[in-house]
Amino acid sequence: MEKTVETFDGWYALHDFRTINWEKWQQVSETERKSALDEFNALLKDWQQIEDDKQGSHAIYSIVGQKADIMFMLLRPTMKDLNKLENQFNKTALAHYTIPAFSYVSIIEKSTYTKRQTDPYEDPAMRAKLYPTIPKTEYICFYPMSKQRGESTNWFTLSKEERGRMMFEHIATSKHYTDDVKRIITGSIGFDDHEWGVSLFCDDVLKFKKLIYDTRFDEVSAKYAIFGTFFIGIYLPNEEMDSYFQI
Repeated sequence: MEKTVETFDGWYALHDFRTINWEKWQQVSETERKSALDEFNALLKDWQQIEDDKQGSHAIYSIVGQKADIMFMLLRPTMKDLNKLENQFNKTALAHYTIPAFSYVSIIEKSTYTKRQTDPYEDPAMRAKLYPTIPKTEYICFYPMSKQRGESTNWFTLSKEERGRMMFEHIATSKHYTDDVKRIITGSIGFDDHEWGVSLFCDDVLKFKKLIYDTRFDEVSAKYAIFGTFFIGIYLPNEEMDSYFQI
């Protein structure tokens, strides 16, 4: 069987969703809440320094709906770095007031259906995609997805040329939204239950609906895409954490 398309891999990614036990948080004293937030803000300061040094990136979102309350999107150079960061938060006082709701482990991935003339890791444009700073837009839309592997319709039995044709059509459809909607695609085969994670970033939340609706008509989505749960989040800057947790 033909080898699958080569991928170029960048930073590892963790989407960490938490539900906040607001009742428990309200019951503790103001002094305890302040201490927990001071500790958390110190951790955020460390994360910001890592981002400023271009050794990773982070963003935190308030999730709309009942699937979770808050999401951390975290990028780091290695899987061990992600695990260390996750454990750092779990050991904070604030984490005691959260309950894990969902998580997604993956790695930033770029595939190619054409032969590259240069080393992608030496290409500044490609490196910016593999090792990005998370866009600090007002909204995020995150969802995991896989490709169909049914008895009669199986993405992984198609030729490289056929997969490439459909992917280029898919890219052409979404090109209209490129200026407004940024994206980070992460691969999760062998890391999580789905095969890819899609993180979309925009200042106009309605454009997520329009983009995803339009691309649903592409053959690659209509025939081969299996979508997981969709999450919509509102960006929480570091300096707004205290007000978010204020009682």
